[in-house]
Amino acid sequence: MSAVVVERLRLFFIESPIKMARLQGVGNVKGTVKRVLVELTASDGLVGWGEAAPWEVFTGTAEAALAALDVYLRPVLMGRPVRRVRETMALLDRALVGHAEAKVAIEMALLDIVGKASGLSIADLLGGRVRDTIPLSFSIADPDFEADLDRMRKMVPAGNTIYKVKTGVKPHKEDLAHLAAMRGEFGDTIDLRLDYNQALKPFGAIKILRDVVAFAPTFIEQPVPRDNLAAMASFVAALDTPILADESCFDARDLMDVIRLQAADAISVKLMKAGGLLKAQAIMAIADTAGLPGYGGTLWEGGIGLAAGTQLIAATPGISLGCEFYMPHHVLTEDVLEERVPHRNGHVVVPDGPGLGIKVSEASIRANARVLDER
Repeated sequence: MSAVVVERLRLFFIESPIKMARLQGVGNVKGTVKRVLVELTASDGLVGWGEAAPWEVFTGTAEAALAALDVYLRPVLMGRPVRRVRETMALLDRALVGHAEAKVAIEMALLDIVGKASGLSIADLLGGRVRDTIPLSFSIADPDFEADLDRMRKMVPAGNTIYKVKTGVKPHKEDLAHLAAMRGEFGDTIDLRLDYNQALKPFGAIKILRDVVAFAPTFIEQPVPRDNLAAMASFVAALDTPILADESCFDARDLMDVIRLQAADAISVKLMKAGGLLKAQAIMAIADTAGLPGYGGTLWEGGIGLAAGTQLIAATPGISLGCEFYMPHHVLTEDVLEERVPHRNGHVVVPDGPGLGIKVSEASIRANARVLDER
């Protein structure tokens, strides 16, 4: 019997309006976010979906991801046996340096097809579930802090208790006032986390961090630019509050440096920087050995990318600090799924159907796609 192979690739360039501006420390976002959707069709007719959601200040641009997929990765992918996922991903790495977000979109789609063919979820393909739900973290990043407080007043009673505050964008005194307001109103009922998105300069950062430690954050994420590992290590040594590495830890080589220098107590695992679900699990295998837990971070993914993220976390014990998979529910005005990945009692519910466990709305994609590649 001949192997089932990739027969068709369609690419969709989506620019989605968002409900609120986001102050992020670097690369503030308002108006719209861009991403590329991948649809693979196998020779047996099964269809798999993937999503590339880069961010220009973090991994690259959606326009570059579209070109990477269409011009450089398409020729390697076409005719490849669908089930030879690892081999295909290695060939893609040889064909094109970087563009992790484009590559993970292809891997998502391949695994989606393999899961559908076998009747297994991607979590099952990755080794089986260790959890069925994931604690959800919502980011406090609206330029209008009072609007975020109003959101919290609705979300906290509904079970959403984890909040990650984007700090370092506004003046330090304003950050302190906002943290005091959150603790003052919600007390210890919320799990408070801080994310500087590289906003601080190493010189003088420790004084700022000592101020915010007073509000008992669960962790402080990426206080300084990614290359300042010596400064990160000094914060780990000086503070009882854990330091989490995000931009400082894209891949396994970065993680080895972080571990060697003791520059973090935990890491953010993002599919768009890891370049694959399999690579993300490999990163966490190293982190597990070093005793560093993982947090499920995101860029600007919609439902397809976040469904893949839930499948990864469901099958990866070490990603135990929750996830920030809130974009389709709270930020995007419209997603491309027939039904959003469920949220329940402050948790993301991992889809349990085959593959990604989702259904994509072709009508929604066509209504929202700016560029449609039918080849």
